[in-house]
Amino acid sequence: MSDYQETLYEGYGQRFRVDKMLHEVHTEHQHLVIFENARMGRVMALDGVIQTTEADEFIYHEMLTHVPILAHGLARRVLIIGGGDGGILREVAKHRDVESITMVEIDSTVVELCKEFLPEHSKGAFEDPRLNLVIDDGLRFVATTDQKFDVIISDSTDPIGLGKVLFSENFYQACRRCLNEGGILVTQNGTPFMQLAEVQTTAKRMTGLFPDWHFYQAAVPTYIGGAMTFAWGACDADSRKLSLETLCQRFVGTGIVTRYYNPHLHIGSFALPQYVLQAISKPSNG
Repeated sequence: MSDYQETLYEGYGQRFRVDKMLHEVHTEHQHLVIFENARMGRVMALDGVIQTTEADEFIYHEMLTHVPILAHGLARRVLIIGGGDGGILREVAKHRDVESITMVEIDSTVVELCKEFLPEHSKGAFEDPRLNLVIDDGLRFVATTDQKFDVIISDSTDPIGLGKVLFSENFYQACRRCLNEGGILVTQNGTPFMQLAEVQTTAKRMTGLFPDWHFYQAAVPTYIGGAMTFAWGACDADSRKLSLETLCQRFVGTGIVTRYYNPHLHIGSFALPQYVLQAISKPSNG
């Protein structure tokens, strides 16, 4: 029995016991492992960094999906960048009013192996007739497509290696171009306690691009370093100011059963710690 040591941060990290190695491969793009761990279930790592675990993936996937879709209220066309494990796709597919889902993932091997070894992540969503799966570079897709979307969800790896371009100025600008009127972009943005510079960089890039930009948070145990930050860019400033009553109506209307997300949490997740607000030069009233 061996251990898997995460390599994301220098001098600080986490260790998973590998109870059973299920698969290890060097894909065309990255080093992928999937193993079993008694506490967290099946775990996937790419290039030394833990990406997802069966035990707590629902927190991350629900918050990255339901917050923008319910805030929008009329999302028909959704674009997922990355998300090869299928978790975001599973949650988006729960929204019956969504008419088309485009998913752009750079590594087809990730999709195939997650279907096989992490089937609970996608729960058959890859077979959804609304899905158009595109194997391509996310930045290239948003920079060249003539399609428009109501919600764009970027479920990328950390801003190192392959994932770096999905945090670039070009990427945010291209996403903004692909949004319909009233559209919303959300992106994974790391844990601010450990990756505050990345949050600051994103803040600089969002400023001027979106009438309303901010961050929201969720605590996901797998992503070591405290609460996870998601970047939020909205074409309509009212999207973030919805009443609890409106969100509750929308949520109940979907008929979706969640394990983490609820409308109270939706509103509360936009309240940020003072050190994050200071880092992005925003007043505490957002």
